[in-house]
Amino acid sequence: MENSYITVSDESSFELVEKKSKFIGYIKHVKSEKDAVDFITTIKTKHWDARHNVYAYILKDNNISRYSDDGEPHGTAGVPVLDILKKNNLQNIVVVVTRYFGGILLGTGGLVRAYSKAAAGAINSSEIIKMSMCCSCELVCDYNQYQKISNIINECTGIIDETIFAQEIKLCFHIKKENTKNLSKKLLEISSGTLNYKIKNENFYKI
Repeated sequence: MENSYITVSDESSFELVEKKSKFIGYIKHVKSEKDAVDFITTIKTKHWDARHNVYAYILKDNNISRYSDDGEPHGTAGVPVLDILKKNNLQNIVVVVTRYFGGILLGTGGLVRAYSKAAAGAINSSEIIKMSMCCSCELVCDYNQYQKISNIINECTGIIDETIFAQEIKLCFHIKKENTKNLSKKLLEISSGTLNYKIKNENFYKI
């Protein structure tokens, strides 16, 4: 399994008009096929009165990619949108392009260009981010160890998600999987071999 992938941070949209037809491109980062289908359904419901709601999505797990022309001539809508996603190396991503027909036929080439522009515009309106495979961890320490341990986690490019102050201090953090060995080594060094962390799970994070 690859340890990272490129996607977008938040849902965003882009609008253009081609020969009186309005195209609205929507883009969103998703984690599963259900997420992608739910987003497509949401956009279709929002634009129930549109002539077409074309979509494409790519999922990292099992290398899944799907598209729909939603009534446009075959190969003029869904495939160009999917191609734009692939050219930008995006994964775990879904794009829906809504079209309100303006009464003027665009032709095969015109449709390909318009749907491509709408998808590219949605991408350009988004923040492109890198998601890395990380370990979500917990560590319990004394108050006199806290500052030094926090510094070590930061040095190893870990990100502290939560700090719980009680009789002892619990640090909840995530760190790139490839940096865990270095973190363990540094923690053991400062604690004479007594201090380490517990891995709760592994997941992709923006880091």
